[in-house]
Amino acid sequence: MAKPRFANLIRGDEEAPPPPATADTKAPPTLVPAARRPSRDGKKAVMGHFSPTLVRTLNLLAVEEDTTLQALLGEGIDLVLRARGKHPFGER
Repeated sequence: MAKPRFANLIRGDEEAPPPPATADTKAPPTLVPAARRPSRDGKKAVMGHFSPTLVRTLNLLAVEEDTTLQALLGEGIDLVLRARGKHPFGER
């Protein structure tokens, strides 16, 4: 039976092959961070794992209402905060 393609990454059985030789061996290439959207500055992600059926339903609702999934989730969070006597933030 053939060994899975990524087995050495998971188990660490084998050493990684050396990087290919290049004409410019001064410094290894560096990763450039992706540009962050200004609307995300100072904000943090809130995430969860939900059933595919719920995700599909929320996405369909967002399309039907010409809005975004983030706006629907923000509305839901505001409702939870109000129900518990907290001030809603109204962030979308």
